[in-house]
Amino acid sequence: MALSRTARHLGLGALLWLAALAGPAQAAHVVLFAAASTTEPLSEIIHRYEAEGRGDVAVSFGSSSTLAKQIENGAPADIFLSADEAWMDYLAKRDLVSRETRTDYLHNTLVLIAPQDSELAVTIAPGFPLAASLHNGRLAMGDPDHVPAGIYGKAALEKLGVWKSVEPQVVRANDVRAALAYVERGEAAAGIVYATDAAHARVRVVGTFPENSHPPIVYPLAKVAGHDDPAVRALLDYLRSDKVKKIFEEYGFKSD
Repeated sequence: MALSRTARHLGLGALLWLAALAGPAQAAHVVLFAAASTTEPLSEIIHRYEAEGRGDVAVSFGSSSTLAKQIENGAPADIFLSADEAWMDYLAKRDLVSRETRTDYLHNTLVLIAPQDSELAVTIAPGFPLAASLHNGRLAMGDPDHVPAGIYGKAALEKLGVWKSVEPQVVRANDVRAALAYVERGEAAAGIVYATDAAHARVRVVGTFPENSHPPIVYPLAKVAGHDDPAVRALLDYLRSDKVKKIFEEYGFKSD
């Protein structure tokens, strides 16, 4: 059974079930846990990897916090691509990732979005009237208590002095893609997502948050501790190749 063809977008429960069903003979299959914001480029990359006959890969996309907790609880992940350093640090402090394999892999920027037919127009600057501009509408963002995009968003709004005024209007989404969907469907008047999410969505970018308004958006990549199969190392090396980084750059990410 090729896990990648059935499990790529399934949740942890399905991955565990399929892994058990596959049995020892399928040990070469690699399981990659990756931040939801990398869904499109990483799906293309893994498709190419498999098409080249390099092996089968199962990918579970989600909030970095959720994925990190799943790894902590024994989920069968071989490689972790997080959308922020904090959740990779969380695993590193528990010796759950291989420190020598950790790299700062990708970088992103943060934008304010609105539905395509919205007339929302604001200039992102200290004290900008975000709450008033929403006209009692909602602001969608990843839950700032644990979702990286939401954490960055809250930090930016606090630095700009507008968090307290807009907080009552915030819709806390489970991950950045859920926040994006709220805006695409017109269920929120605005949202805060990564620039790479907005680039290929049915939304309008209202403005970009200054880089100095929030911590640098870094995506660290690392192998999960104890997962030393040659197939795992092969995928890790492939992900670090220049041709793969170019694909991420085509989707708007920046790489080292």
